[in-house]
Amino acid sequence: MNNDLESTWPWDGHTPAFHLRLRLNELRNERVLVERHGLDTNAVYMTDLDREIAEVIAAYTTATVTGMAVLRRELSGPQVG
Repeated sequence: MNNDLESTWPWDGHTPAFHLRLRLNELRNERVLVERHGLDTNAVYMTDLDREIAEVIAAYTTATVTGMAVLRRELSGPQVG
């Protein structure tokens, strides 16, 4: 992923994992449709789409891991020691 370019999909750090998963599914479906219709020859579009997919995967992973940590803290209390 090229960090020199502005993000195509800004994540505020507060979007629930569920919504990120929905967005990821939408992007993956879009990629399939683009390939089926032969539009995947547009390098700029495909680069942008792939970058957005990577950004949403990173946000989804972060939200999921954070959610698991919060749940663990709520179930078993703070981990000390």
